[in-house]
Amino acid sequence: MLAGGHGTRLRPLTYTGNKHMLPVANKPIILYGLEHLRNAGIKDIGIVLGPIKEGVRELIGDGSKFGVRVTYIEQEEPKGLAHAVKVSRDFLGEKPFVMYLGDNLLKSGIEALLEIFKKYNPEAVIAVSRVKEPQRFGLVEMDGDRIVRLVEKPKFPKSDLALVGVYLFRPSIFDAIERIKPSWRNELEITDAIQELLNANHYVHVHFVSGWWKDTGRPEDLLEANQLVLSDLEPGNEGEIHENVIVQGNVRIGAGTVIREGCCLRGPIIIGERCEIGPNTYIGPYTSIGDNVTIRGGEIEYSIVMSETMIVCEKRIINSLIGRNVNIVSSNKSIPTGHRLILGDRSQVSL
Repeated sequence: MLAGGHGTRLRPLTYTGNKHMLPVANKPIILYGLEHLRNAGIKDIGIVLGPIKEGVRELIGDGSKFGVRVTYIEQEEPKGLAHAVKVSRDFLGEKPFVMYLGDNLLKSGIEALLEIFKKYNPEAVIAVSRVKEPQRFGLVEMDGDRIVRLVEKPKFPKSDLALVGVYLFRPSIFDAIERIKPSWRNELEITDAIQELLNANHYVHVHFVSGWWKDTGRPEDLLEANQLVLSDLEPGNEGEIHENVIVQGNVRIGAGTVIREGCCLRGPIIIGERCEIGPNTYIGPYTSIGDNVTIRGGEIEYSIVMSETMIVCEKRIINSLIGRNVNIVSSNKSIPTGHRLILGDRSQVSL
């Protein structure tokens, strides 16, 4: 599992931490992939860490609390996905393996890919999904069922079939990686390595994923992923709800959280533990609120609010990504059309 990279497209949030630790529906992104691997029966997991690794080891440890065995692999510089495979060779040995990009979210998991790998015995299985902005992704160009070529983030794409970020390989991929050269980005591209397998007449199977898939590389992607996960939210309440509170739709409230009078919660919403919401506060759909958060007054919806943050204002906040230990206060009581905020950890904002 890859958990490296600088996360430049998610700055300022990634100035202070690893992008794979950002929460979706109050759970770090990396745990979704870890659980998919475990649920597919994969128990020995190597996690590739780059220069920004804050929190990953502390969260996952040796993997035992998640039912897996974790080995950490250092990638000193993010020199490409194929380079991450290369530095993992000692851990992987001579057995087939799954390569899972830790900032991907897949609704359907990876069991279908493993079944294909067992059934058709290819050198590689690659998962693809149609996308609206193909120039952002590694792409597969196809002629019917035949792969024509693979290309990484082309300026003028000829396909909308994006590589999803989950791959199954046999050890032949190591020799393919040795034969490729750094790309124009000065990285060893996994697309080039897979192309080398094709050039050597190896069979590469293309699997179209079912259900949704999200690459969470940008703030808008993270917010959309949050909405997708919350769409399947199971309601529940372990907190305290005062009188004159309206609760609509699927809402989950964590232990020790207090929802004060005059609030309206319109789900799907997840609120963490030990939060204080209200009085007279509106929390709208597709909003995730982390632990130890205080929100008094105003409105917020379609947003992610991370832990230890305080929002005390009569403003309307929408489509926002708000980091940890942020303090947002109001300078007046008028409610405008809506503020959209992307705030890194420990920010101070007056609206």
